[in-house]
Amino acid sequence: MGWYFYVLGALVLVAAIALVIVVILQEGNTKGVGVVSGGADTFFAKNKARSVDAFLRRFTKFFAVGFFVLVLAINVVAFFVTKGIIA
Repeated sequence: MGWYFYVLGALVLVAAIALVIVVILQEGNTKGVGVVSGGADTFFAKNKARSVDAFLRRFTKFFAVGFFVLVLAINVVAFFVTKGIIA
């Protein structure tokens, strides 16, 4: 097994851990609960585009795409190694 498997494996591990952390940090989807409990819309709720939750959503997409690309790269490298193209 070449050094590239170790590098790609480490990158996949870091991307997976980052993806899990970013997903866990996001708030749940609780639309309409404030109406039942008497809470009104706040300034924070009205400006979701600039909030921390929007930031976490963007990073979730970034880490998910990165994770997907790294897994594909590992599979492509493994395919070429089994065919004998890469030593």
